[in-house]
Amino acid sequence: MKLLEPIVAWHQDISKIRRDIHAHPELAFEEFRTADVVAAKLEEWGIEIHRGLGGTGVVGIIRGNQPGDRAVGLRADMDALPMQEVNTFTHASQNEGKMHACGHDGHTAMLLAASQYLAANRDFAGTVYVIFQPAEEGGGGAKRMIDDGLFTQFPMEAVFGMHNWPGMKPGQFGLTPGPIMASSNEFSIVIKGKGTHAGMPHLGIDPVMAAVQMAQSLQTIVTRNRNPLDAAVLSITQIHAGSADNVVPNHAELRGTVRTFTLDVLDLIERRMEEIARHTSAAMDCEVEFTFQRNYPPTINHADEAAFCADVLHDIVGEDNVNANVQPTMGAEDFAFMLQELPGCYVWIGNGTGEHRDSGHGLGPCMLHNGSYDFNDDLLPLGGTYWVQLALKRLAKA
Repeated sequence: MKLLEPIVAWHQDISKIRRDIHAHPELAFEEFRTADVVAAKLEEWGIEIHRGLGGTGVVGIIRGNQPGDRAVGLRADMDALPMQEVNTFTHASQNEGKMHACGHDGHTAMLLAASQYLAANRDFAGTVYVIFQPAEEGGGGAKRMIDDGLFTQFPMEAVFGMHNWPGMKPGQFGLTPGPIMASSNEFSIVIKGKGTHAGMPHLGIDPVMAAVQMAQSLQTIVTRNRNPLDAAVLSITQIHAGSADNVVPNHAELRGTVRTFTLDVLDLIERRMEEIARHTSAAMDCEVEFTFQRNYPPTINHADEAAFCADVLHDIVGEDNVNANVQPTMGAEDFAFMLQELPGCYVWIGNGTGEHRDSGHGLGPCMLHNGSYDFNDDLLPLGGTYWVQLALKRLAKA
């Protein structure tokens, strides 16, 4: 493993920053303290900063000493999750009901390590923009930063992202050209009937039976309308109806999520869902309100950038530790918005299975969005090295 020695030497200091951020988690668009920590460190290292994009976003501007107009962007997310941490080690969350359970504290720290190195070693041509983004966890902070002028104020030719991946060994990376994470979408179907005594159902209109029939029919979209080679998930995760055993209720509601790797498949599923909802309700003499909310598009890596990132990683950890055709996941990521605007690639860095955790960790697995999770600080020099080598090689690329 070829790590940059200065970043290795800073490991303890960067770990302290990571653990400080972990102990003070902040939710989407509330990352005021975290942004202050990031901005203070960047300024300490002589990096020009811009604040306010996306509300709490921070952009560091690292210009090389050599002439050149090219620019590249490196992005890390800063927000935490609205969940309770069960770990009791010394850097556990001090904010009730908030936790860095997805490793954004580590993502921020890895990019800070790279920023410190680039600021101290500016013998390159062009500009590296280090992007510290708010509100990845459902807030769409990437889109907010874009709408606020991220790519117009800071023109760059490509943008890159990275996420830790539990279950993958430390020192290993995963990426793939094309889709690596799915779109994230939510739906609500409210069926309106006519309440009555359950012993006299003929006097009412039963929305529960309509909901049951609809739930079965919606699954035929994935099994009978979708091309079997196109991955998709339609999950009904909530059914709400009624409050008493002897009453047919006035309404019932179905809620859930849809995940796809392409917008064409998403268009198909949304269209068929609405058709089934409306026609099933009409057949059962009910009225219906259908709502479909598109949150994040699929995260789609650009082929050339994916190949480039794989080459950079081969030089650092060796080909055997890089899976350049990793199996995508149906999880979602708002870096997708950035990849819709610019070429780029999103990679996974192995976080291990939890052996790195300090005593005092919870009894649950070291998985994302789990109260027993913790980021693996051993990754900090590796992630920082990757960011530096990626930026320098991209700017020097013919």
